[in-house]
Amino acid sequence: MLSLWKKEGLRRWLKALLPVCAGLFLFLSLTTGPAAAQSSDVEKPVPILTGTAGTFSFVTAGQQTLDAQINPVLLVPLGDHWLVESRAEFEGAFQRPPGGGPYGGQVSKNLDYAQADYIANPYVTVTLGRFLTPFGIFNERLYPIWIRSLQQDPLILPLSAESSDGMMLRGGFAVDPKANFTYAAYVSAISTGHNNLQSDRNVGGRMSFFFPGTRVEVGASFQKLLQDTRTNAFGFHFTWWSTRLPLNVHSEYARSNQGSGYWVDGAYRLSQLHFWQKAMRRTEIAGRAEQFFSGSISPDEAAALGLAPANTREGEFGLNYYLQDGLKVLGSYGRQFSSAGNLNLWTVGIAYRFLIPLGRSGAQ
Repeated sequence: MLSLWKKEGLRRWLKALLPVCAGLFLFLSLTTGPAAAQSSDVEKPVPILTGTAGTFSFVTAGQQTLDAQINPVLLVPLGDHWLVESRAEFEGAFQRPPGGGPYGGQVSKNLDYAQADYIANPYVTVTLGRFLTPFGIFNERLYPIWIRSLQQDPLILPLSAESSDGMMLRGGFAVDPKANFTYAAYVSAISTGHNNLQSDRNVGGRMSFFFPGTRVEVGASFQKLLQDTRTNAFGFHFTWWSTRLPLNVHSEYARSNQGSGYWVDGAYRLSQLHFWQKAMRRTEIAGRAEQFFSGSISPDEAAALGLAPANTREGEFGLNYYLQDGLKVLGSYGRQFSSAGNLNLWTVGIAYRFLIPLGRSGAQ
């Protein structure tokens, strides 16, 4: 890690960011210190092991892939102001060889994030370590297999780094009774020593406004690459949770030199139907429409990044059935249209969510 500090560009960014952090801490500590105090009779937090596990069958253009994965999340609170959190990903993707025979493949292991959070006060949290890059909303909020309504990744997901290694400031506050403002700003160091811990040298951030009355959020993201081509990426997002219907809608737009595009999806729980009510309360329908436009990189470079090699349109429809709290079965069908060829996308599977307290809670 010492070699990273020899990078003059990164050192300049950190020197510029640290005085801002110190000033922000001092101001917020003086203005909100008493409000952050906790009473002595609150329950003591305990570590928690949570996460998701699932198995899926993906059929893309007639080629079947059996996918099994487990994503454990560890949360360790340390006092009133510190939280250590981490998420790993173990995934096996297995296919038949072209000539037939048994399924085979490799199991990949990734560390999505491993970070220490210092909760300075209700308005700012400082994060150090490896964290999910706050660009758009899918990577941070919708990526886990239990949360997402459709298991296929959006076409534009690889346009920004999924994880970063460095420091981040994030928080939020009420602008007025009808609007809340949230922000995240970060600086990341380059890391190439291990495939599972890679990150680019960049800076960026995200800001958004949330309107509690209508339950609408709108926001924008920005990322500046500080190595190689030194390119910029930007994006916008929109979310809506209906107050009258069991309906939620999410959307994103992103653009960089690697390409651009958008996706819009929604999920509706059939709990308001008046027939088969027990089953309908457990049934959710979901759909997504998206489009990707190729950038200034070659098709081979795009494929290496996980992007579509040509301009692509895609639509998908899915059905989720919740067997119980923490367990659901799912299925979906999608159709992709591209100059590289049209194809069908089929998905069936099961996803499980678990939560295990690692200790006893009690009064402090």
